[in-house]
This record gives sequence, C-alpha cells and structure tokens, in this order.
Amino acid sequence: MPEVLKAPLTVEFPFTRSLGPVQSAFLTGLRERIVLGVRTGDGRTLVPPVEYDPVTAEEIRDLVEVAPTGTVTTWAWNHAPRRGQPLDTPFAWALVRLDGADTALLHALDAPGPEDVHTGMRVRIRWAAQRTGAITDIACFEPYDGERAQPTGHTGEFEDPITGIVAPARLDYTYSPGRAQSAYIKALSDRRTVGERCPSCRKVYVPPRGACPTCGVATGEQVEVGPRGTVTTFCIVNIKAKNLDIDVPYVYAHIALDGADLALHGRIGGIPYDQVRMGLRVEPVWTGDSRYPDHYRPTGEPDADYETYKELL
Repeated sequence: MPEVLKAPLTVEFPFTRSLGPVQSAFLTGLRERIVLGVRTGDGRTLVPPVEYDPVTAEEIRDLVEVAPTGTVTTWAWNHAPRRGQPLDTPFAWALVRLDGADTALLHALDAPGPEDVHTGMRVRIRWAAQRTGAITDIACFEPYDGERAQPTGHTGEFEDPITGIVAPARLDYTYSPGRAQSAYIKALSDRRTVGERCPSCRKVYVPPRGACPTCGVATGEQVEVGPRGTVTTFCIVNIKAKNLDIDVPYVYAHIALDGADLALHGRIGGIPYDQVRMGLRVEPVWTGDSRYPDHYRPTGEPDADYETYKELL
C-alpha cells in the first residue's frame, strides 16, 4: 500500500471590524469593569447586547448596566484546554445569567473539577489585570457565595470609547491528499509536473483532483506537462505577507504549463514586476532540495499568441 501523505496546515489572518454604538459601549464597559446590556421594547435585558431585537428586529440602543455576579444556567467541562482558550488548566464552559439580565453570557468558569460545578451555582466575574476593551477583559467566572452585587448605575457614556477591534482568526488542521494529488506531489519531488487527463473531454488538469471538474468523471491517465508555460493573467502584490521572505512588489500569476488545460499559481521572478505581461513565456526555477519551484522566470521566447491561451483565463 502506498504511503498516506499528510501535513499540518494553518490558516490564520487578523479580522478587523468597526463597532456600532452598542458593541462599542459593551466592550468599553468591560475595559472599565462595567457590564452593559441592552433593554428591548418589552423590557428584557440582553447580555451580551445586540443592536436589533431578535424577536421584533427593531433597533435597540437603550443601554443598562447589570451586576458582575450571576447564576450558571448550564455548563460543560473542558478536560483539555487548547491554545488561546481563557485558561490553561481544565475548566468549565458555562452560560451565566448575570444579575439583572434575561439572557446568558458564555465564558470560562474556573473550578477545581466538574464535581464542583452545577446548574444554579452562583458565580462572579474575575477581571483581567490588563484590560483593552475585549471579551477577554473578563478573565473568567469564579464561584461566589457572597451577596448579590449591585450595578453602579452607569449610563454607557464613555470619554474614550472603543471604536474598532482586531479579532485573530486561525484554523489548524491536518491535510491528507488523495491518490491524484499524492502522485502530483511525488512527481514534484523529482522536479516533474504531472496532471491527469479526463477520459471524456480529454482535457489535462494540473494539479489533478482525481475527477474532471467539467464532466464529473474520474481521471486516471497521468500526463507529464511543462516544464515551460505561459502567463495567462497576473496580479502585483504590494503588501508583504507575514513570514514570507519576499520583497514587495512582486508578481503572482496564473501559468498554463505546456500541455495543461488548467492554469496553476506561481510567482514570477527574474524580471522587473512592471514588465510581466499576459502571454509571457516562463520556466520553473528550483532551489536546493525544494520539492516545488521557487518561482518562474522568462524563457526568452517570443510571447505566446493570445488565441493559444484565451480559454485558460
């Protein structure tokens, strides 16, 4: 049986968003150790606050402070905390209805073990030592057997409100290619590019996916393509990517390798970025023991005629 290939992959990017008046007040309040909800037309207080009534869809902006103490409505024990979670020791995820609120807030509850957590238990907010205006300003909830805390009566008006946040998004997963892509990757280690031909339309797809995207039938016939190809279209990259040691600006292009009926992606080098053009003939450049081309460079051949690659745009 052939080796099953797999590799850990990470997709990560910062998501920047502006805040409306309700979310701005809520996050600014957390920075100041104040929890704000919003009151609906029928008198319910929603925490966390929303900008529109989930029942009537009416806009709501009537801010009201609630207490930092509350009651657990339901919970689940987290035996193995993951990277980026509120606590690095086992804890409970809990829905907590703060005193004065009609809805529950999801956050971590710090407790010795699951036997110490139960629905109906009283808890209070443990504030983070350093607060910036984010949900993480609540470090977690903790058990509490004291008197019900009272709101300070804050109006929700702040001199220096939070107007925007940057929320990191990250997905860690293990990728395992199928038969077709495994063959493609193995060929790359020999500095060859292999696609697969559709038995119906006879088109050659690179990289192969194991099935024709047009006809929907399985592909099995391997076809070596390239190594040279034609730039069909391109873009100029002006923003430097994190952890990518390439000076900007540079060009990233769709390249139709000779013999292929689908263009693949590749960086263009060996030529000023403003001289890259559609129809430019290029060839791969391999570096060291790399398993894939570092970039593509001009071959010096005359540009390809538009009619030869127009169907690959």
